[in-house]
Amino acid sequence: MAAGGGSVSLQLPCVFSPKSRQYLASCAQDGRLRIWNTDSKTVDQEYVPSAHLSATCICIAWGPCRTEGPQRKKRKSEAVQVEAKADLLAMGTAAGTVLIYSTTKGALHCTLQDGGHSGGVNCVQWHPEDSLLYSGSDDTNIIEWDLQTGKARKWKADRAAVTSMCVSPDGKLLLSAGQIIKMWDLDTKEVYRKFTGHSTAVTTLRFATMRPPDSNGLYFLSGAAHDRLLSVQVREDGKDKNSVVSFTLTEEPQHIDLVTSNTKEEAVRLAVVCKDGQLHLFEHFLNPCKKPLSPSCTVQMSDTKDSPMPIPLLAATLGANTQTVLLAYGNHLQPVIEKVEINTAERHVCLTRDVQTSLSLSMETTVSKVKTPIVNTKSKVLVPGLPGHQAPVKGTTEGSEKRKKDADTKEMSIAERLGEMDLSLMSADKGAPKGSASLQTDNFAVLLVQGLESSDANILNKVFQTRKEMVIKKTVARLPLSAVLPLLEEAVLMVRWLKAVLIHHTSYLASLPDLVTQLGLLYHMIESRVKMFHKLTKLHGKLHLLMTQVATNDSSMRVTDVDHTAKLVYEDSSDEDDASGDEGLPGDDSNWEEEEAMEEDRNEKVDEEQEDPASRTDSKANGEEDMENGNESEEE
Repeated sequence: MAAGGGSVSLQLPCVFSPKSRQYLASCAQDGRLRIWNTDSKTVDQEYVPSAHLSATCICIAWGPCRTEGPQRKKRKSEAVQVEAKADLLAMGTAAGTVLIYSTTKGALHCTLQDGGHSGGVNCVQWHPEDSLLYSGSDDTNIIEWDLQTGKARKWKADRAAVTSMCVSPDGKLLLSAGQIIKMWDLDTKEVYRKFTGHSTAVTTLRFATMRPPDSNGLYFLSGAAHDRLLSVQVREDGKDKNSVVSFTLTEEPQHIDLVTSNTKEEAVRLAVVCKDGQLHLFEHFLNPCKKPLSPSCTVQMSDTKDSPMPIPLLAATLGANTQTVLLAYGNHLQPVIEKVEINTAERHVCLTRDVQTSLSLSMETTVSKVKTPIVNTKSKVLVPGLPGHQAPVKGTTEGSEKRKKDADTKEMSIAERLGEMDLSLMSADKGAPKGSASLQTDNFAVLLVQGLESSDANILNKVFQTRKEMVIKKTVARLPLSAVLPLLEEAVLMVRWLKAVLIHHTSYLASLPDLVTQLGLLYHMIESRVKMFHKLTKLHGKLHLLMTQVATNDSSMRVTDVDHTAKLVYEDSSDEDDASGDEGLPGDDSNWEEEEAMEEDRNEKVDEEQEDPASRTDSKANGEEDMENGNESEEE
């Protein structure tokens, strides 16, 4: 979280006081405000808000330095320069109230809540000159608090929650971040200009130059949650609203301190503490550049144990010297403050410190009315029963024996467990018993981290023997970022592990500046395989052409016989159709001969009738005579 800024994530605020850097204000998990003295490295003041558990502190901002109370006039001989000290401290809470704490009084100065926010306060920012305080909240409003008159002026800033704010060095402009970044004119409370925001909530806004806004070159920084780039934008009248320069980080920014530049020829010094506990130092000119700028120096801290563990950095501030940095590291309950000299010529610096990062909290024993008597070893305890006979209690002895047996058993070491585990049998057979245990993905991740830290070949080989894609993906997803590079160096020949690591940790690997030098063997292997891929592709194409030609020749040589059988046969079963069909069959020649004879007889009769008509009359007469003779014979 930036100094004096706000954050929507659950980051605990930790801010140095301005100018002198005499105090460090932090709010820990218990909701208490602690102010540490950077000179004595001890707690100077501690304040417990009335609702520190329900209304936790989200953001902290130090007010401008001022002199302590009215000063009496002194003579010229007694003229001493009065040093301005940081006094007021503003705290925004999740309940929507703003608390003003005074370090001079050592008590709460006032509470701002009348006509205030209806949602949690995400950011607070002081005016550099006047006694004005600005606060942004989840209710999408910005409030200007006047501490002298007690009045509040509210206006709607955005459709979404206001997550970060910043006042320009001259006190005329205000930057606010919601869905987009807006620049407000504090005199008219109107939007002066809008800028392109980030894809996630903006958590950091800081002005990077001291030049007046009329010079048309007022630069500012913007950082967002889950974003590994810190963008630099400029207030100009042109149409380009995108970032001018961007700085590469390993995680989202948590605390930012910078030394502003007065001229264009002066470089900007920047110290960024990321969420992963690393410190990045930048020193660049704010010239337009499309390529993200990498840090000039990266600082990490670790303990002095055999297997070193990282110590998170909480806050950092730059000194007058380019190599002097004031660090706060450890945890928020008891941070360690140290001023160190860093060799910025080196790209990576690792500081080892013997720090007890885990605090052991002592719990008070609860008061009980039950009192246990102090029994002497020589005293005898009388048990109810016959005199001289002790009633045996079997249940207690059996229980004590069981406890003794359990106490005698020793836990198995990791080496013994690995000896009993046979990862080659993890492919469960169907006939295996149901009670057979199998390793889980979290066990794989723990074993893999231990094997990488200790460089134990046995552990690594047994873990790398698994071939289940789901187990490999889940194991790689649970690995810490510090184990990614060692895993890539070990799993060069393990293609499945290599693929899973590159898929899950691509963004982290892309942010590393010296990745080519660290993974030289992997790059060499990939290049050698890629060179052979072109030749293999040509060979595969030629073989495919030959195989298809051979297949077509074989198919053309094959001759298939034509099937002459009828595809369909129709049969009619009616008798009448059969009879009529039989009469008209073409093979029956007798019918045709009878018809021809009958036609010839008919023709002969016609000819006879035409040639001899008289014969008809004779025949008629003969017929009549015959008829008469017949009649006569009948009469007789």
